[in-house]
Amino acid sequence: MACQKRFGHPLIMAEVERHVERRGRILDYGCGYGRSIRELHERGFGNLYGLDYSAGMIGRAKKENPFAHYARNSGSEIPFIGESFGAALLLAVLTCIPDSGEQARLFSDLHRVLKQGGILYVSDLLINSDRSNRERYERFEPRHGCYGVFELEEGVTLRHHTMEHLERLAASFRMISRQEFRVETMNGHESRAIRIILQKQPQGLQST
Repeated sequence: MACQKRFGHPLIMAEVERHVERRGRILDYGCGYGRSIRELHERGFGNLYGLDYSAGMIGRAKKENPFAHYARNSGSEIPFIGESFGAALLLAVLTCIPDSGEQARLFSDLHRVLKQGGILYVSDLLINSDRSNRERYERFEPRHGCYGVFELEEGVTLRHHTMEHLERLAASFRMISRQEFRVETMNGHESRAIRIILQKQPQGLQST
């Protein structure tokens, strides 16, 4: 599930237009109030679906960006049949899902709902090496059993990732491209981030 606060990860439209068919169905998982859906709509993508755990966010999306289809995610499975989307977006969602097993189940379900050759656009946060981040990773590692998971004062648990972990999550996809960049987090701090473009491969050609 996506947390209710949002991270300002940019949606690079040049990458979307390069890899995604304009008439295909696109799923924005963790869509929030529809920021990325609005950007896609403005660039001529019309078959748009938004999914979010927050009923409040879905309600706001329907009011502010009514040109898409929206549904609330129960947190267990994506409520669409297999191979029903040509592309899916996952923007700053993994950081809100600190558990590796839940992340793996999400990737499996996204793989299920994507068509053969479908695109998965992932943008998320990486492990940082500055002193402040190192200290909080180390402080919360005994509690969560994972270096990179930490808690904020308001009670939100988040995760920053190693590239190796993200590669394991994406093992059933073909990696088309990846690009590291800097992003501002929801609390106004700068963090390393990664943008990965993945493609679902026909059975027998999937990565191992």
